[in-house]
Amino acid sequence: MTETGFEKVPARDRRRFPGISSRAYEHPADRSALVALRKLSGFDTVFKALSGLLPERSLRLLFLSDSVRVGETQFPHLHAMLRDACYILDLEKVPQMYVQQDPRPNAMCIGLDEPIIVVTTSLVELLDEEEMRAVVGHEVGHALSGHSVYRTILLFLTNLALKVAWIPLGNVAIMTLVTALREWFRKSELSADRAGLLVGQDVTASMRGLMKLAGGNHLHEMNVDAFLEQADEYEKGGDLRDSVLKILNMLPRTHPFTTVRAAELKKWSQSRDYQRVMDGHYPRREEDKDTSVTDSFRESAAHYADSVRTSKDPLFKLVGDIAGGAADMGGRLRDKFTGAGAGSGGGSGTDTASGGKGGATGQG
Repeated sequence: MTETGFEKVPARDRRRFPGISSRAYEHPADRSALVALRKLSGFDTVFKALSGLLPERSLRLLFLSDSVRVGETQFPHLHAMLRDACYILDLEKVPQMYVQQDPRPNAMCIGLDEPIIVVTTSLVELLDEEEMRAVVGHEVGHALSGHSVYRTILLFLTNLALKVAWIPLGNVAIMTLVTALREWFRKSELSADRAGLLVGQDVTASMRGLMKLAGGNHLHEMNVDAFLEQADEYEKGGDLRDSVLKILNMLPRTHPFTTVRAAELKKWSQSRDYQRVMDGHYPRREEDKDTSVTDSFRESAAHYADSVRTSKDPLFKLVGDIAGGAADMGGRLRDKFTGAGAGSGGGSGTDTASGGKGGATGQG
């Protein structure tokens, strides 16, 4: 990063989004849940009270004692990326960031009071600068949305479920909540991918990073178009048995499958919503308090309905066909008993009432 006066600015020319609300990039399902939670009276108080029960303080001490804290003298290139991402998304307080020794490439944002970003050494070694910039933007997006709170709770509940596994009903109740949180969290990952793109502003780098998460550091052996074709094949391939297996494979995961993430991000990067944000037309944080919960849920429901309607997955297609067939049947029954539509083609309701053949067929 370079300095201009007293202000830190990005090292290369990228668009900045002053006052941007996380609603600008959140997936509809993620956004509706967050808007509803933010509207709950006393929500923050409840979760701060929970912080005494959750292992957050223990985690902070663990990272402080057994990881490397990113700063101007340790991993300075990551420190510059972090400040850069916060500058672009206008996040006033820069979160603490740690690098943790781990052979698995991973990154996370946790914390109730203040978010902490953690990246593993394997991830740092795997990605180039622009790919890593998208990852750092991804995690800053989590921080801006408040996802770190729910991620911390999910970690706590998952650990609790393991401890009470011997209690049948207790385990079922907790796992039901964990399953619901995981479904929300998968959608929040799609939101954070979008935030990463807004920070990096290089869709090719975002695609490369996701490919590396799937296939390792072998870019010369991989191809973005072929990788996206995998996502398309995954969605539309197989029969109903495969659709069920997809659901079962997904349930224990906190993240969507990598090819699916790539396809979703590519689709959003080509959307009007993304272009509007890049043009400076986006919701502001100062407007968050006025956001309608009903409208947010309506957008979420419309998104899911559209997903079912346009999906190539065999099960979703069947659901769509059944829903469409039920609607058609309902329409035909309604017309049969109300006489609606019988006057088309120049006929009239009088013809129908008289029992004439012309009125019944609309050819009178």
